[in-house]
Amino acid sequence: MTPGSSAPRVARASRGAAATGRPNRSTAVPAAVPAARPAGSGAPRDKAARRERVARSTLSVVADNPLTTYYLILGTTLALLAIGLPMVLSSSSVTQIANNKSPYGTFSNQALFAGMGLVVMVAASRLPPAAFRRLAWPALTAAVVLLALVPVIGLGANGNRSWLKVGPVIVQPAEMAKLALAVWLATVLARKRNLLGRTLHALVPAVPGALAVVGLVLVGKDLGTALVLMLLVVGALFVAGVRLRVLLGGMVIAGALVVRVLVFNQAGSNRLTRIQSTLEGCQHAATNAATTCYQSLHSFQALGTGGLTGVGLGASREKWSYLPEAPNDFIFAVIGEELGLLGTLLVITLIGVLSYACLRLVRRHPDPFVQIATGAVACWVIGQAVLNIGVVVGIFPVIGVPLPLVSAGGSALVTTLAAMGLLLAFARTEPGAALALAARPSVARRSLAVVGGVRRSAGRTPAERRRTGRRAGRRAATEPDPSTARQGRPRPVIVTHDRNDS
Repeated sequence: MTPGSSAPRVARASRGAAATGRPNRSTAVPAAVPAARPAGSGAPRDKAARRERVARSTLSVVADNPLTTYYLILGTTLALLAIGLPMVLSSSSVTQIANNKSPYGTFSNQALFAGMGLVVMVAASRLPPAAFRRLAWPALTAAVVLLALVPVIGLGANGNRSWLKVGPVIVQPAEMAKLALAVWLATVLARKRNLLGRTLHALVPAVPGALAVVGLVLVGKDLGTALVLMLLVVGALFVAGVRLRVLLGGMVIAGALVVRVLVFNQAGSNRLTRIQSTLEGCQHAATNAATTCYQSLHSFQALGTGGLTGVGLGASREKWSYLPEAPNDFIFAVIGEELGLLGTLLVITLIGVLSYACLRLVRRHPDPFVQIATGAVACWVIGQAVLNIGVVVGIFPVIGVPLPLVSAGGSALVTTLAAMGLLLAFARTEPGAALALAARPSVARRSLAVVGGVRRSAGRTPAERRRTGRRAGRRAATEPDPSTARQGRPRPVIVTHDRNDS
């Protein structure tokens, strides 16, 4: 160290000395000195940085996992179904009692259809995408035939004719048409993927087939289902890569036709009045409080009464015949009243997670058929949920659209669960997902192994357990070390005596 220097110096030989071998004067270089940290600030900062690195690594692992999409779709589906069943029981029991019926009637039917839908979902999730392609045309044909029978022999309610009675079961063919149309559009658009830049190939046969389905639904005056079908068609065409101007032009023409047919050309209907009341604001329309704004006002009261945490499960007041269609179209209002803002945010969050999973599947899967079908199903389910919530909070007029996987309704529930099974089947074929599923240990196998081990140990007496432990200890003592087993057993030493030694 030189006099007056504040840091130690180390000697570094020059290149000349190394090259010639002769001694040379060394050059003093200051040694690296670590920077001083402020007192008391190093440890918390290191811990925060470590936690941030762990969080980033965890998120990256989850994002890169090929099974993330599969588990997101499965988890959100089961969560929404678990929320819907108790809410259907809570919102329908009072009405059932008032009609001299069992308070569990609507709930038992919903639980039955939920069981059927889960079976359909599991079966659909095991099918390859090629199987859905083969079912596209037969499914659409069957849906069109059933829709054509609705105006002739169908059942009506609340001004809509949308149901068919098949023995003791009442089905809604329009719900089945949603899934059939999504698969059919994906099949025809994926087959013509390279020709969709031409307007004629983009429109035929996708648009005529979609118009046939939507037109048959409009014959039954079901505006809500028709709007959902239009969202489905738009989603399929957008993901397929149809030109934006063609897509916007078709949307404008379809919207004009719907407005002309269903809004301004219906004698004795109050649909136009409901739209006007919604635009004016039902909270200010005192004259329509008992007519067109009745449902919306009671929906607002239910949401306002719930507050942050709700009045409690089963303690709703609006379900006592004040809020019409509480188990169906306005079940979101009952959720807000009984579970509060937190319950409604939970439902909205699950719907958002489902939409993210669908977007992830579209971006990661290489098959155009899977991409288009996923986009169509996502626009159907997510768009229907947005319409339902918008009606409940007063953004949209009352159009009669249920909340997917939550509202009461057998046909809608089974069809939506079948659509979720379709998405699960697509997620299983995502790149890397098949290998990850094959490498995953079976839950049943692990459970049986644990149960079998517990049973074997429980069936032995304490003395038998001690004897077994002693045998295991002696066996471990006599067996060679596994680390030296590769080198072979030691050879025996043979001692020989020479005759001359004796």
